[in-house]
This record gives sequence, structure tokens and C-alpha cells, in this order.
Amino acid sequence: MTVVLLALVLLAVGAVGAVATGRVSGALGPATSTRPHRGLPEGPVLAGDVDGVRFSTALRGYRMDEVDAVLDRLREEIRERDEELAAWRTAED
Repeated sequence: MTVVLLALVLLAVGAVGAVATGRVSGALGPATSTRPHRGLPEGPVLAGDVDGVRFSTALRGYRMDEVDAVLDRLREEIRERDEELAAWRTAED
């Protein structure tokens, strides 16, 4: 029994030493997904395209990089349409 306990203590000390010296990294690797991410298709965004967006899940919700990319794209599309609509309205006056 004492031999097993001593072996476990030595193993724990060795693991802490390996992490402390940098031989074993304690960081997590890059996030991966087994499910493909479905973002917005190329070209102008239609309402149905937004319905089809699916994000990969991560430890605490959705992957932020995927959500940010879709929101950035939607923001740009809406800004362009707002400018186009404003130009049409001023041309009518």
C-alpha cells in the first residue's frame, strides 16, 4: 500500500515538474468541430440565407469567430442597402 502511495506522489511531483519546466503544455489546442459551420453564402444576403446559418458549438456556447464573421457580413450588407435606398430616395425628390 505504501509503495502505491509513494508511486502516486512521485508521479504527481513529476507531472508538476514537467508542466513547470515547459515540457508539457497546459494550454488547450485550437477549437475544432465535428460539425461543419454553415455561414452566409456568397453574393447578396437574402432573408432565407440568415435562416440557414448554423454555428458550431463550443464549451460555453457558439464559436465567437463564426458568429462575429456572420454579424460583420450582415452589418456590411445592411449598410450598403441603406446607402442605396437613401440614394434612391434623394433621386426621387
